[in-house]
Amino acid sequence: MELNEVYEYARDHMEKSLDVLKRDFGTLRTGRVTTAVVDHIKVDYYGAPTPLNQVATITATDATTIVIAPWDKGLLGEIERAIQEANIGVNPNNDGDVIKLFFPPMTMEQRQAEGKRAKQFGEKAKIAIRNVRRDANDKIKKMAKEKVITEDEEKRGLDEVQKITDEFVKKVDDLVKAKEQEIMKV
Repeated sequence: MELNEVYEYARDHMEKSLDVLKRDFGTLRTGRVTTAVVDHIKVDYYGAPTPLNQVATITATDATTIVIAPWDKGLLGEIERAIQEANIGVNPNNDGDVIKLFFPPMTMEQRQAEGKRAKQFGEKAKIAIRNVRRDANDKIKKMAKEKVITEDEEKRGLDEVQKITDEFVKKVDDLVKAKEQEIMKV
């Protein structure tokens, strides 16, 4: 293993931490309701827990309404039950054809709470990035101990890993800031 491989490892894994952060952000509610709110819901489909988006068409018809149209009308009751159990803050309205979810406009308190959750997701991502940094640094120190690289190369390697870490921490901060602005925008 050489230093470039360690840098590559660090970048790849830190990039994955950013991907997880973006996925986590999808669960946050902003001024507009998104179908991501129901992404984690599973429906009992002939005895197998199946993601909701695999048994129905899900659309956000406007800023506060999600419509769920099951492909099999016999699933309406199951979908309704799954949504109630998921506790997403609204009750499903079943009209016999589709299920509608009406989300009330967000209050300032709800916006602030979602902003806090965005910060928590950011902190989680930073911890993951720092763990990757630690692993990369351990690999570099091991290489130096085994005399694969010189002490100077070790120092340069550790500095480079820190630069990569700083770059990704800044990306996390930027993403969190942008998400907070999106949440607070009325």
